[in-house]
Amino acid sequence: MAHFEHILVQSANGVKTITLNRPEKRNALSPELINELIAALEEAAGGDCVAVILTGAGPAFCAGLDVEYLVASQSHTPQQHRRDAEKIAHVLRTLYDFPKPVIAAVNGPAIGSGVSLATLPAFTLATPWARFAFNEMRMGFIPAVAASFMLRQVGEKRTRELLLTGKMLKAQEAMQMGLVTEVVAAEELMQTAHSLAKTLLQNGPQAMLALKQLFAAHSRRKLDEDIEEAIEMNVQQRMTADFEEGVKAVLEQRRAEWPSLKHKV
Repeated sequence: MAHFEHILVQSANGVKTITLNRPEKRNALSPELINELIAALEEAAGGDCVAVILTGAGPAFCAGLDVEYLVASQSHTPQQHRRDAEKIAHVLRTLYDFPKPVIAAVNGPAIGSGVSLATLPAFTLATPWARFAFNEMRMGFIPAVAASFMLRQVGEKRTRELLLTGKMLKAQEAMQMGLVTEVVAAEELMQTAHSLAKTLLQNGPQAMLALKQLFAAHSRRKLDEDIEEAIEMNVQQRMTADFEEGVKAVLEQRRAEWPSLKHKV
């Protein structure tokens, strides 16, 4: 088993639990955490576990992309921005196409890319205090890769609303929308996740794999095209003055002064 610094991995009774472990940063996605999560998922896919539980350490599930890293990446070349976007696409696509059932145990807020980590798994269990929101627009950014998946999950009208407004969904609202499977008490979250995993252990693993492959095959070609377009849009947006200002404004906890508006005055 690989050694990880930013995630915790535990295996027991055919179930692998992967915990995002940057509680001091609300489990924000740094490049290192993303790489470790991809490695852990690939290890689980090729290992002997039957199901995977994904959760977060501390009060948050995942705060999305690490804002401090986004500030530091402002001087990156287009090629470096593309690599960053490809990494995000890789981890989300890995969850979407994962050959074994994944259960997201959402213990707190899931923001930005964290929404995708929370909702792409086959099952999403959430505490009543879990919240879901795409905040990228407030940073002058676009959740392009996430949009490719959200369109398939909730449709175009709902996706437009969630991405354009940054609306904060409560757990119950997210369940009514179809993004959450079940809302459970915080103290019962992990017990419920393990109980669900135990139920899945009774299924034929080859049959579950075949079903997952069928789902993936139905959308593969169009999703490949959509994600490639999303990555390119992501790269372009990372190089705009609005994105530079938006990220700094979030980090400095102030209202952004959008350069694109100034140019039109």
